Amino acid sequence: MTPKLHVVLGTGPVGLTLAERLVAQGNRVRTVNRSGGGEQIADSVRVAADVTDRVKLAEIVEGADVVYNCTHVPYQLQPQVLPVIQDALLDVVGRSGAKLVTVETLNQYGPTGGVPMTERTPLAAPGPKGKTRAAITERYLAAHERGDVRVALGMAADFFGPRVLLSSLGVSVFPAALAGATRLGLGDIDLPKSYTYVPDLAAGLAVLGSDDRALGRLWHLPVDGPYTTRQIHDIIGDLTGEPTQITVQREAEPFGPYDEEFMAEYRELFYWHTEPFVMDDSLYTSTFGARATPMRDALATTLDWFAHSVQEGQ
Repeated sequence: MTPKLHVVLGTGPVGLTLAERLVAQGNRVRTVNRSGGGEQIADSVRVAADVTDRVKLAEIVEGADVVYNCTHVPYQLQPQVLPVIQDALLDVVGRSGAKLVTVETLNQYGPTGGVPMTERTPLAAPGPKGKTRAAITERYLAAHERGDVRVALGMAADFFGPRVLLSSLGVSVFPAALAGATRLGLGDIDLPKSYTYVPDLAAGLAVLGSDDRALGRLWHLPVDGPYTTRQIHDIIGDLTGEPTQITVQREAEPFGPYDEEFMAEYRELFYWHTEPFVMDDSLYTSTFGARATPMRDALATTLDWFAHSVQEGQ
């Protein structure tokens, strides 16, 4: 039997990790980015393309069983660019007959006052980026209901893990922890908060692409915890044997790797760090039986990746 073809659009941390998992499962995997360059996953094929080019996109997804939308758009461009990408995907993937699995984020809910978020939480984001995400989710689900496309949506919380750099648990935390230096914390680090380990996100997306029970709805992919950010820093300190030293950035102001342009856009989402921010994954775990990697194991693997990246000069 010929292995199924899976097409992964976007080669950031999520797309690359997903491609690795799909290859390990014995699938044919085609990864897509604008340049055709960057890290290449062994036994996969890389294609250069702009996913809004519908002619090229149709060539890329021809014969695919599943198409995964792991594209990344900078915050300042999301209200303009994300709907254009969605238009192309609904048209081209819908006509191809492939399943479409897309990554979504929690900003479409908006502040909840600390109430844990479920798939039934209203899409009530007040800001432009959150409203854009909410409209995209609603449009995907409506398109599935009409029969235009077979789609499943996988929701993630704040990312961390191998390859994840610009995140609240990224380059401002792990290299400093390995060096015994001061790490950055955002907002109130004593509030409970959900973090998504990227390999768990990739595993969840692969399930959504392979199990037809996933189609036509939004799923909160597995997260361990919740933990407070301080608890996570303490686990990191225990793993490294270095003292926990944290400087807390209580407002969305430029600091370290976060420049003014980034923080100006991130202010809309800073409530992620100023109220309890907990994602309930029980619908996914009860349906598919998979759970998140234990936090200590996930942090240990992430530290190991950063340690090797520093040694290799990445």
